[in-house]
Amino acid sequence: MALRAFLLLLVTALPALAQERGLELGTRYWLSNGENHFAHNAQGANPRFLVTSLPEAPQVTYEWIYCARGEMENRIKECQLGLFADRTSCHLWWPNQFRLLLASLAYVLMERLRNIGLVGTEWARAQMGTLRCKLLKVGAVIVRNTRRIRFFISSAFPYRDTFLLVARRFASG
Repeated sequence: MALRAFLLLLVTALPALAQERGLELGTRYWLSNGENHFAHNAQGANPRFLVTSLPEAPQVTYEWIYCARGEMENRIKECQLGLFADRTSCHLWWPNQFRLLLASLAYVLMERLRNIGLVGTEWARAQMGTLRCKLLKVGAVIVRNTRRIRFFISSAFPYRDTFLLVARRFASG
């Protein structure tokens, strides 16, 4: 079980520390360190240091702003690496912008796939690159007629059951 506690510092009480660290006097800052912040989990001590001038409570600042920012950076990196959003190799601006737009659209579609189609499966928290390589890069025969599109997937495809489950969840009717 994880245990956390926070220490709030008012910089007005520590002018020498504020001057040494380049902090603005009269502003609320909070600091959590290994001595005053009990952050212990199964792996041991996990100290965090955060200095901010935001007026929110230390726990709110840490959990809802600092951690949310890290999670957003993880999603951006996932889009860049898993969906090739960092490939802007053209010398012109518009093709690069269009490529980023397509990568963003692919990310939204993959997120819907993960949140709707893969909920309750082992793939529900998989990275975008993993989903793309293992679940969507499928060798199949596609037959289209006026009323439906049919996929004929090999019986040797290792993720066939998951693919069919997702297809059923997104099927209309």
